[in-house]
Amino acid sequence: MRDKVRALALEYDMLPAGGRILCAVSGGADSMCLLHLLGALGEELGFTVAAAHFNHRLRGEESARDAAFVERWCRERDIPFTLGEGDVSARARQLGRGLEETAREMRYAFLCRAAEELGCGRIATAHSADDNLETLLLHLARGSGLHGLAGIPPRRGEIVRPLLEVTRGEIEDYLAQNRVEHVEDSSNTDETYARNRLRRQVIPVLKQLNPRAVESSACTMRYLRADDDYLNAQAARACLAARWAEDDLVIEASCIAQLPAAIAPRAVRRLLEQMGDGPVNCSSAHLNGVVELARGEDPSAVFALPGGRMAQRVYGELLFTTRGAPLPPLTTVPLALDGETAAGDTGWLVRCRPAVCPLANRSGVFYLPRDEAEGELVLRARQTGDTILLPGREGTKTLKKLFIDEKIPRRQRERVPVLADSAGVIAVAGFGPDSRRLARPGQSAYELEFYRKE
Repeated sequence: MRDKVRALALEYDMLPAGGRILCAVSGGADSMCLLHLLGALGEELGFTVAAAHFNHRLRGEESARDAAFVERWCRERDIPFTLGEGDVSARARQLGRGLEETAREMRYAFLCRAAEELGCGRIATAHSADDNLETLLLHLARGSGLHGLAGIPPRRGEIVRPLLEVTRGEIEDYLAQNRVEHVEDSSNTDETYARNRLRRQVIPVLKQLNPRAVESSACTMRYLRADDDYLNAQAARACLAARWAEDDLVIEASCIAQLPAAIAPRAVRRLLEQMGDGPVNCSSAHLNGVVELARGEDPSAVFALPGGRMAQRVYGELLFTTRGAPLPPLTTVPLALDGETAAGDTGWLVRCRPAVCPLANRSGVFYLPRDEAEGELVLRARQTGDTILLPGREGTKTLKKLFIDEKIPRRQRERVPVLADSAGVIAVAGFGPDSRRLARPGQSAYELEFYRKE
């Protein structure tokens, strides 16, 4: 098993030497196997490990038990650990979404924050080959294209899955051989969840037909992933012809119209992702509707898309835009230099007080040299030409590009508070400070912290 994990990690550059890996740990068998295995591989491959646990508050005392178990296990082994929690049920009701979808969104948002705070370049999750077979069957039952049938990707950005080609049986053997404790999630036996019904009813039948059904499906998905990656690369190449016109994305209609049927809808999806207005949530019918718009002859046709988006034919061009007016921009507010300042009605506040920059910063707190602030400190909306160099990232970015890349919905971009002086951006709410503006240890400074109003 260890060789299998090492080979997959090398293929996808999952565990870079000299880096730190954040392991997402629920306390269950799969995640405890991953945490223990990463600790062993870290000594061999030259990386370090931290752990993070998110308490979804869905199982009462059992949820608290899991969090306490993981925290104790990490403390006894001197593994850096961070704990997050959130009321998933309340959030799901507020958004009108399902529990599983909401839990996943909240968990990954926490993991990304934790990785940044702990200086981790990768986030490792414990998805196994069995999980991947369950995902394949779910997509097959609900209807899916090639992308869904390719299963869970081994790597998506900084999210890596070192156990993706390891079976659940191999995981159980590893835990027994290495005497690694774990906890059991009682919800795993609840067959109201589709994934649990597949695990307990369908997959045992498949294993009767082929005892190596999990391994065989892993091979199949690897082949399908290669095909999917190739088609996506062709779509990405076609999208290079797109350009920005203010906040709208424009491309020659012929660039989409001439693409083969296997590539054109993928190009449309990629263009919608580039808009950065949140999840695409488009069906194949939506994507193919835009393709037909590109191939049609009506010079002013319009096609409505989910999430307030719209594709519009303007003679020989396709224009991707968002319906509805943007929300009112944040009004500029002077920053109180010793107290709290609310950024209008955005829900964001900033704490500020005179201080001396310490040797080690607290999470979420940063320090601006007092004698280097130029003019009045204010909270304002982004302005044309604003740039930032975030800690731990390479190269400066305009705030426009940052918000697009991080998928901040367009209607909300003028309401993200920017802390600035006459020299430019100091920090951006939800993203952090400009590393070029930070104080040095021992320097007289302003201690600053963005936080959300409860």
